[in-house]
Amino acid sequence: MAPRRSADPAARTFVEEARRRQIIECTIDLISTRGYPATSLSAIAEEAGISKSAVLYHFSSKDNVTQATLDHVFEQFTGYVRERVAAESDPLDTVIAYLRAMIGYQQANRRHVRVITEMLLDDRGGTQLKNPGSHDTRGRWQELAALLAAGQQAGRLREFDTQVTALAIGGAIDSVISHWLVHPELDLDAATAELETFTLNAIRPRD
Repeated sequence: MAPRRSADPAARTFVEEARRRQIIECTIDLISTRGYPATSLSAIAEEAGISKSAVLYHFSSKDNVTQATLDHVFEQFTGYVRERVAAESDPLDTVIAYLRAMIGYQQANRRHVRVITEMLLDDRGGTQLKNPGSHDTRGRWQELAALLAAGQQAGRLREFDTQVTALAIGGAIDSVISHWLVHPELDLDAATAELETFTLNAIRPRD
């Protein structure tokens, strides 16, 4: 009988962690090239050059391996954004850093964007959420709303509803990225500059 994997991440060996990372990277490759429905356990095993039972040893089901993959993608994404936001001290600069980081990460990591869209959006053109309300996943708008509220408290931003404004900025980012994914000829750097102007006009104090 094969040894059971540890349920405690801290107890996993270096080899186990390396194998899990390999499986996750192979899953990213498959979802980003073939789509989520075609990413079967057998396909993941073949891509990783291991047996299907070896994949199951580490993740026990397709749902578990794909969820771990999505978690990995979000961890990388949010870490990138938070690092760049934390580097700024002025409230206006932190909001712009957030916007630039959100777009910049997706521009540099199309595979990760495809994983997110394949797993969170429906199959009818990728325009509707599988689970309504999942834009709240992992506190995305809440983090931006907190940045906006901090700017208001510091007197650097005008008074407005931080939730609505965070949703509006996030929606603008998503719309630009969605268009760019379908129309890669879009100048994403120029689009980012326009979104910066849009955002600053929305949040700066008005004379």
